[in-house]
Amino acid sequence: MDYKELALKKHEEWKGKLSIETKVPITNKEELAIAYTPGVAAPCLEIKNDESSAYTYTGKGNLVAVITDGTAVLGLGNIGPSAGMPVMEGKCALFKTFAGIDAVPICIDSTDIDTIVNTVYNISKSFGGINLEDISAPRCFEIERRLIEICDIPVFHDDQHGTAIITTAGILNALNVTGKKAGNLKIVFSGAGAAGISIAKMFMRFNLGDIILCGSNGTIYENAPYNNSEQEAMAKITNKNNIKGSLADAMVDADIFIGVSKPGIVSRAMIQSMAKDPIVFAMSNPVPEIMPDLAKSAGAAVVGTGRSDFANQVNNVIAFPGIFRGALDCRAKRITEEMKEAAALAIANVIPENELSPDYVLPDGFNPNVVKNVAKAVAYAWEKHGIKRKYITGKH
Repeated sequence: MDYKELALKKHEEWKGKLSIETKVPITNKEELAIAYTPGVAAPCLEIKNDESSAYTYTGKGNLVAVITDGTAVLGLGNIGPSAGMPVMEGKCALFKTFAGIDAVPICIDSTDIDTIVNTVYNISKSFGGINLEDISAPRCFEIERRLIEICDIPVFHDDQHGTAIITTAGILNALNVTGKKAGNLKIVFSGAGAAGISIAKMFMRFNLGDIILCGSNGTIYENAPYNNSEQEAMAKITNKNNIKGSLADAMVDADIFIGVSKPGIVSRAMIQSMAKDPIVFAMSNPVPEIMPDLAKSAGAAVVGTGRSDFANQVNNVIAFPGIFRGALDCRAKRITEEMKEAAALAIANVIPENELSPDYVLPDGFNPNVVKNVAKAVAYAWEKHGIKRKYITGKH
């Protein structure tokens, strides 16, 4: 099927994937007086006296802003805010379809960090959560970090954390399938940007093993001349043997390969150089670092991909709808590390242990248990851990 031509035809036909519909009848003067003036003054005054009552009297508690600056859209790169709108609309449609969450696409015409942070903060009172999307690294790290500090609602950069949560879930199940044990694994990454660093951090929280990050110039090690600030910070806690060299050098005897980089950069020989029964998650999309069938023919025991036409698709729709559903339902002020870990475990546990197989380590996003289980786990993690913490924001 020619998805390109069909997508262009459908997008022209749709004229956008979203519409706004009223939930209230306004068919006569009495209904108008209740929904708008003078009746609307009553909830306004209630909210003025108690700002938290906005969750009671408005749609804030089920409304998420999906925000981009268009600098890292899919695999298309820096295409600008207007060109990023179809993706943001699509993300909002997924929020509604999978979790019943209303979402609004917002494309900011600036790449300046201060401008983006101030813009998002200044509109944040209208929303119950902020989903940052397709913002280039390393800027995305600072933007998310600063917004988390000053906003009193969840802020979540899905390209980082959604991918990390799903990849972790898949790897945990893959370890079960292969019999590999967490703790002393050698794990090699191709890609040391937003997704790669976030996945690596989550792997470290699960104590999976030693991680070697590789960027376009080779392995990330302390004081490498090409490291950015985020990569240098990661170099201090990864690559314990200080391996220097190419991706191919790093992959020798590796147990796990994680690809979040470029198409076609991993060969059969590189897979064959890995340890016995390697796990390969090549997630560059639409063309992965190595095609799944080629990786399997080279000896990979379990293969994950970003593509929908192969088994074990790492698709963020498995994570973000349930994460935000859970966070909104319990009125969380943050997405904590415990909530992310709970989401990963919930996704992994959707598949009964006796049903796990090399071609089934990740559930399908259309499985209704995914959103339900993730939302429940995330809300429980907030109530157990996050709600007890004292957060300090810019105005609180």
